[in-house]
Amino acid sequence: MRENTKAAAAAFQFLSRFPVKTQLEFTPELMTRSTLFYPVVGLCIGACVFMAAWLSGFLLPPAPSAVLVLTIWVWLTGGLHLDGWMDSADALLSYRSRERMLEIMKDSRVGAMGVIACVLLLMLKATLLYSLMGQPFLIGAAVLPFLWSRSFMVYAMVKYKRARAGEGLAGMFAGVQNELLYKVGGVTLLLSTISCGVFLLAAYALDGPQLTWSLNMGVVLSAFFVIPLCIWACGKWAADRISNRLEGLTGDIYGALNEGLEAVGLLILVILSTVVN
Repeated sequence: MRENTKAAAAAFQFLSRFPVKTQLEFTPELMTRSTLFYPVVGLCIGACVFMAAWLSGFLLPPAPSAVLVLTIWVWLTGGLHLDGWMDSADALLSYRSRERMLEIMKDSRVGAMGVIACVLLLMLKATLLYSLMGQPFLIGAAVLPFLWSRSFMVYAMVKYKRARAGEGLAGMFAGVQNELLYKVGGVTLLLSTISCGVFLLAAYALDGPQLTWSLNMGVVLSAFFVIPLCIWACGKWAADRISNRLEGLTGDIYGALNEGLEAVGLLILVILSTVVN
């Protein structure tokens, strides 16, 4: 099997529940190469979430539809990043020493702060999805947070040192360097452009050059520029603060950043839809 094919399969197996049956040995070299396909995994998850939202809108009111879509979303990721979000919340909100926070993140048990943080995050995501229900082209633009949050994870792997000095999951990505990061950024930008173009063309085909098209175009084009900027700014701010406390980042923190930045991207999209409309 070609190396890129193995890397793509590793990315899908590691980040999602898509049925990729290939048997792989998750070596540090393979995990490093697989990061090139993180935006692709994000696009596929985002597309599935969009399709689920669109289809459920024909059968259910917005509220239960939003919860159902969120359930599908969590299932597609296998809860991988949610686990990191909860472990990170338990550690960072304990306000203990650096060494104790790292021990808490290694503990398989979930504490009260992790549960609270998880519930609040899922509530936020559900309400944001609810706000976008009935607006299929806006839900289509919601693929952008899935792309850019995973791209930022790769940025965090490159730009921040590892808190455990090679131990743990973060140590598997020690080989990710600037050259690969630039490629990931290019792939993310290309996929974002294609996604926005597809939804704009679909809006034009269905609505024609009417007011609805103009509003859809305004939101999608604004999202194309604003969502990546906000995700990058918020991600950088959060990663800087966490890195200062832990003297680096861990695999749990990578997942927590992804979860938080997905929510940020959706929040920005809801704000844009409100402002433009």
